[in-house]
Amino acid sequence: MNDSKVLLNTADKVATITLNRPEKRNALDDDMVALLKQSFSEAERDENVRVILLTGAGKDFCSGADLSVLQKIAEGSILDNWEDANSLKDLFIQMRLLRKPIVAAVRGRALAGGCGLATACDIILAARSSQFGYPEVKIGFIPAIVMAILRRSVSEKRAFELITRGETFSAEQAERYGLINHVFDDDVFDSDVQRYLDGFNSTSASAVMLSKYLLYQMDGMTFESALRSGADLNAIARLTDDCKKGIAQFLKK
Repeated sequence: MNDSKVLLNTADKVATITLNRPEKRNALDDDMVALLKQSFSEAERDENVRVILLTGAGKDFCSGADLSVLQKIAEGSILDNWEDANSLKDLFIQMRLLRKPIVAAVRGRALAGGCGLATACDIILAARSSQFGYPEVKIGFIPAIVMAILRRSVSEKRAFELITRGETFSAEQAERYGLINHVFDDDVFDSDVQRYLDGFNSTSASAVMLSKYLLYQMDGMTFESALRSGADLNAIARLTDDCKKGIAQFLKK
């Protein structure tokens, strides 16, 4: 296997980005964050890509920050830590603004920064045996950057519980909380994930792009502002080639 810490492979309209440090449970370090940004940018530019899949090599999705990162946090100045925190913030913003949907496929453990990375994706698919958690409070830390996304994914009381107790929870619990979209059995996980991704082939790429943009743009808007943005994007969608072709095909039936 390629010795890069992050792999990018494109096939059948899917760009698969793989965290590739299985011996370290795919723990995140500075290099991986930089490589993730680069990989997402490349997948975004590829016109053949309809959906981006984020996964981890080996048994786990991602165990969180690498020990070297924790050491740097402990020894770094306030400015060093500010720059480091902003690097992860920039990654999450990039994922939010990406035109294409990002699907996390989680096997094994997604903990701390790894759980945050999965949460930053648009959709999470999980193997039944997988585990999630934000255990940062147990070492005096907080999942501060992902909190803005978590708060938009689950209820306020559930978010409070998850970030202040730091407990590990199952995929089925995560699905009940509204944190993840679907749980698939371990023995058919890969095929079920592929079947899910194939579903994007029957949708309009431009419609998915505009839908993602509008949904996230509505964060913090007033009711009337959200409706106005919806009306604007509705008008734009009508002028796309996909919409014109779709309406023409529908009228022929």
